[in-house]
Amino acid sequence: MLSNQEVAEALLEKFGDQVFDFEEPYGLLTLSTSREEIIPLLEFLHKHKTYQFIFLTDITGIHYPDNAGQEFMVVYHMHSFVHNFRVRIKVSLAEADIHIPTATGLFASANWMERETYDFFGIMFDGHPNLKRILNIEEMDYFPMRREFPMEDATREDKTDALFGR
Repeated sequence: MLSNQEVAEALLEKFGDQVFDFEEPYGLLTLSTSREEIIPLLEFLHKHKTYQFIFLTDITGIHYPDNAGQEFMVVYHMHSFVHNFRVRIKVSLAEADIHIPTATGLFASANWMERETYDFFGIMFDGHPNLKRILNIEEMDYFPMRREFPMEDATREDKTDALFGR
């Protein structure tokens, strides 16, 4: 049976200081890496004869507008069916350089996940075979999941804060 400790130690041995910020929220091994190391790291986990992380569960983005120099994060979830073990890998990106390599060469399923992440966050997956909007119309000139707009319409007068617990 795999343990978080065992996988973390193997990643540290292979990638050294290119893997960092290890955590275990709710028991899920979580770590960070750089955009330069994400594909080698995914490939290592995928092709490892013991670990066998053959299933890419999800790729998504997060927008942290107040986190200067690391405004965006791409998050990968992988699963080893053999060991029923999951891992989360995070890569932070600056808004000025919002590019990351595609994982479509390793996982065919990454195709639509990366398109969705591009569609909602505007994160560019370099080398993707068909990076275009998947759910929103092509004419949209913004990315709806970015925190660039207020959550509420400040001009509305029909709302009383007291009714909303504020």
